[in-house]
Amino acid sequence: MVKRIVANIQTDHLADADRFYKDILGLEILMDHGWIKTFGNYEEAQVQVSFATQGGNDTEVPLLSMEVDHVDELYEKMQQAGFEITYGITNEDWGVRRFFVKDPFGNLINILSHQ
Repeated sequence: MVKRIVANIQTDHLADADRFYKDILGLEILMDHGWIKTFGNYEEAQVQVSFATQGGNDTEVPLLSMEVDHVDELYEKMQQAGFEITYGITNEDWGVRRFFVKDPFGNLINILSHQ
C-alpha cells in the first residue's frame, strides 16, 4: 500500500517557495534540511496521482492541483502578490471553482474548491 506521494520540484531558490506555499497558501514547513524543504500539513491526506491529456476546458495540464477551503480569498492574495494568473477564477461544469497560477518557479498550479 502506498502511504504517501511527494512532488519534488527542482529549484536553486528554496526561499522563494516560502512566500507562495507557506505565506499565501498556508502550508507548514514539515522538513528543512537546507537542500530540500517540504511543505504540507499534518492532517491525513489522500494519496492521488492524476494523468491527463489536458487540464479541463482545453487548458494546459497543471503540475499540481491543490484543494483549498477559500479559493476566492487565495485568488485575491495571488493577484495582490503579483503571481501570474493564467486561468481566471471559474466555476467549472464538474463542480469545482478554480484558477491556475504560476508559482515562483514557473510551475502551473491548479487551485480549487469543490462547490
